[in-house]
Amino acid sequence: MIRRIWAECLGTAMLLISVIGSGIMGAALAQGNDAVTLLANAIATGCMLYVIITVLGPISGAHFNPAVSLAFALRGELEPPALAAYVAAQVSGAVLGVWAAHVMFDLPVLQLSQTMHRTGGAQWFSEILATLGLLLVIFGGLRARADAVPTLVALYITGAYWFTSSTSFANPAVTFARGFSDTFAGIYAGHIAMFIVMQFVAVLIAHLALKPLLDE
Repeated sequence: MIRRIWAECLGTAMLLISVIGSGIMGAALAQGNDAVTLLANAIATGCMLYVIITVLGPISGAHFNPAVSLAFALRGELEPPALAAYVAAQVSGAVLGVWAAHVMFDLPVLQLSQTMHRTGGAQWFSEILATLGLLLVIFGGLRARADAVPTLVALYITGAYWFTSSTSFANPAVTFARGFSDTFAGIYAGHIAMFIVMQFVAVLIAHLALKPLLDE
């Protein structure tokens, strides 16, 4: 269990380093072109997802996401104590990843997002769809071709950055941690709660809709 928890913490930290770091680098190089910055952000995140899922998947299952861990728990594949440990590791790893990215780019380590406002019904609905899509990709991939899951998740998130109005956070730990970065990939702290609520709503919908579809 210690190895599994460490893998979840490390993997989520690496994910946030890629999300925040590529946002900072993209914004610096794109000189105000948000489309180019978002493209850099999406590609870097997708690449990192492929790597960490491939490398750490055999150890912990490579959830890196409380919504994914809860979905596995609802299916009886993760016991409540393990779920609590996974979520704690994911949240702490996510925050550590944000701080590491700040150090890497010589920014203040401790900060709150003040400028990136992400709210409203369209974006909340977007988070439901983004999280539902991620869960479909994961559980559908595990059923159809388990070895392809790293590629499937990486491709899905890279695309979902562009086809969702919220840029597909689809992860409560990521959402929470991005509130501690006043950079391109941040989210205003006051808007975090509804994003997370919508992500967990998607888990419940997925449990009702996908289980009958994908289970034998």
